[in-house]
Amino acid sequence: MSGERLRIALTKGRLQDQSVELFQAMGLDCTPIQNPGRRLIHSVPNYPLDAVLAKAPDVITYVEHGVCSLGIVGKDTILEQGRSFYEVLDLGFGKCRFALAVKEGADFYGTYKTRRIATKYPNVARTFFEGKGMDVSIIKIEGSVELAPILDLADAIVDIVETGATLKANGLTPIEDVAQVSARLIVNIAGMKLHKEAIDDFISRCERELERRS
Repeated sequence: MSGERLRIALTKGRLQDQSVELFQAMGLDCTPIQNPGRRLIHSVPNYPLDAVLAKAPDVITYVEHGVCSLGIVGKDTILEQGRSFYEVLDLGFGKCRFALAVKEGADFYGTYKTRRIATKYPNVARTFFEGKGMDVSIIKIEGSVELAPILDLADAIVDIVETGATLKANGLTPIEDVAQVSARLIVNIAGMKLHKEAIDDFISRCERELERRS
């Protein structure tokens, strides 16, 4: 490979930890990323890669604008924000799902009224119901979206579900899956041409490790 340094934006938190685990299995020395302190950019000593630690929506912004050639972000953020980049690999970790959930016993589809949907992900919810040809009213919630049906603000919610324990604890039940979610490797469109050799090498290393795990 050319030896030119790439910059990758990593989603802070659990995806960052799982990304580092993948990189280490690929033979990358991730000691600087594991002990970041207050620094937000970290160089991998034995591979031409610099890691930028960021919030999920910013990962997409950095990749889209080309200040990072690569990024690792959840499919949930991709579905909500869209934008322009290549989605090249499903990394297989950070698995969960978007689900439509209602109060236990509620007959969500058994009415002709315009249903109110509370969610942190209005674009995901809107796309889902447009696909069904349903007219719904979307209510954006920033905090605990489970409160909306309890307080009769909404008829249902669209939210990320892992185990379903939080829904159950609040008297809600999932009735339909909206989309499956996992971590994805994304690449800047121009960067794929400008840094093709370096990016191809990194993708190939990821693919080999993912195949080994499967």
